[in-house]
Amino acid sequence: MIKVKQLAHVCIFAHDLEATRGFYRDVLGMDTRFNFLRDGKVFGFYLDCGGRSHVEVFEKGEARYGDLNQINHFCLEVEDIDAAIAHIKAKGVEVTAKKHACDDTFQAWILATPTG
Repeated sequence: MIKVKQLAHVCIFAHDLEATRGFYRDVLGMDTRFNFLRDGKVFGFYLDCGGRSHVEVFEKGEARYGDLNQINHFCLEVEDIDAAIAHIKAKGVEVTAKKHACDDTFQAWILATPTG
């Protein structure tokens, strides 16, 4: 039997790589771990989620929300959800109020990102 140790990465597509990089860096505090280069041009990057977990972002200008194989959402665990909500709101990003979920955690959701 396989035992998963942790999430390695999720992959998302972006219409605008730099807007996406800025959102995840400035709003969620996720620094770029490294860039993917082709012919000297950045076509994607890894964002650090702590430990060895990452969000992998690739440019796909023609991607639409309804395309197949798109990620619906991913969840990030934070140390202080109230501070995270305040920080996200201070960046001008719409976020839900904190809610107590059925798995006995507190959750809040960002309603839109540069990727949709």
